[in-house]
Amino acid sequence: MVTKSVSPSTKTTRRKATAAPELTDSAVMAVLEQSSTSASTSIDPDVRRQLVATEAYFLAERRGFAAGHELEDWVTAEAAVDLRCHKMQVA
Repeated sequence: MVTKSVSPSTKTTRRKATAAPELTDSAVMAVLEQSSTSASTSIDPDVRRQLVATEAYFLAERRGFAAGHELEDWVTAEAAVDLRCHKMQVA
C-alpha cells in the first residue's frame, strides 16, 4: 500500500493594503496635554519615545514594511515629533 506524504505547511494569505491612519497634530497634542502636569518646556522621555515609535510604525506601514529603512523611519519620526512638541511649546 502506498501512502501520499503530506508535508506540513502554513498557508499564508496576503492582506489588502489599507491607508495608514495619520498621526495628527491634534492626537499628539492630546497626549502631550495629558502627560504634562505643569507648564514645563520638556516632554517626558517615555512619552516622547512612544510618540516616535508610533510615528515610525506608520511611516513603515506606508512603505509596506519594506526592510532596510528602520533607522530612516526612526530619525524622520523623531524630527516630526520634535517639531510638533516645539510648536506646542511656542503656542
